[in-house]
Amino acid sequence: MLKPTFGLALLLTTLVALGPLSTDLYLPALPALTQDFATDVASVQLTLSVFLVGFALAQIAYGPLSDRYGRRPILLAGLVIYLLASVACMLASSIETLILARFLQALGACAGPVLGRAIVRDVYGPVQAARVLAYISGAMALAPMLGPVLGGWLTVLFGWRANFAALTLFSALQCAATALLLGESNAHRDPEATRPGRIAANFGALLKARHYRGYLLCFSFSYAGLFAFISGSSFVLINLHGLSPQWYGASFGFVVAGYIAGTLISGRSTLRLGTRRLVLRGAMLATASGLVMAGLGLAGVASLWAILLPMFAYMVATGVIMPNAIGGALAPYPRMAGAASALLGFVQMSLAAGVGIAVGHSYDSTALPMTLAIALCGSAVLLCYAWLVREPGREPP
Repeated sequence: MLKPTFGLALLLTTLVALGPLSTDLYLPALPALTQDFATDVASVQLTLSVFLVGFALAQIAYGPLSDRYGRRPILLAGLVIYLLASVACMLASSIETLILARFLQALGACAGPVLGRAIVRDVYGPVQAARVLAYISGAMALAPMLGPVLGGWLTVLFGWRANFAALTLFSALQCAATALLLGESNAHRDPEATRPGRIAANFGALLKARHYRGYLLCFSFSYAGLFAFISGSSFVLINLHGLSPQWYGASFGFVVAGYIAGTLISGRSTLRLGTRRLVLRGAMLATASGLVMAGLGLAGVASLWAILLPMFAYMVATGVIMPNAIGGALAPYPRMAGAASALLGFVQMSLAAGVGIAVGHSYDSTALPMTLAIALCGSAVLLCYAWLVREPGREPP
């Protein structure tokens, strides 16, 4: 069985980062894709949303498969799929081919986060899992923080295909490291986990649990607001505010620094304040920052900082909410951590994909569609906490 070590935490960080890196690295290249393929913003945005759809669907399979056969072999299979699909993205000759390759890439990419979270639950147990996830999330945030900066330079120097060449190299290294260094962590393999009846029963039991639903929705709406920024920010900041791809990457990195700050706050405070109290505080900050951003947009304030500063605060909130919501959702389910993590990711990615598509199709050369989506998602986190997570008549622990 696996033991908690620094090397394991580092490998798990890269695995959990695979999804964010796959979306954030090539963000500075999105406007260039519209020119290279002679297409529109909505079609290019589909390369993001279709990725999330594939990411969501595959998790339904990866969770039960890992509960039955173990985390390691299923993780290796996913990483190989990701590697081959990254090559296909790099060689795509049309926007339709790229969209299809991104869907296939997502089928492999989701093995990293969904099984990485389950391995954390296997190795660290229910008490320490939220704390460890917070620190892993903070380190993982270096990927979306540095990814757009690197992607901006790669796009300017070598073109958009260089971004997918970098992802191909990264996934090849991950395959090698996982094959050589990662042992099996699942001590409770369930031979019935992949039976349709058991899958339906497991998911049904999870969805009947009020607190699981509450944490799932807080986690998902928090991420959906973040994905609204991912979907719309390159067009808003590059096309509307005139930033170069490199400066867009730097601006995105500034916003992601808020997420890192939130995860550090969470990691230092989880054992002292408790999961529910931190989710509540994060939800309040997400609501306030989203409403401020949308209010400034509706008031006609066109400053770049009217977007970046509220988004920085929203990202702090997200860094507090997400690891604690994951820990709260998975803690009661050691025997079906894979299924619980898979359902969490499925709802997260499905909701984010819908928000991303809405932002892309409503883009009107202003920041309003993006900022309104972020405000709605932040407010939804607080409503879901009040409706499902909070225990009436009791303060959060």
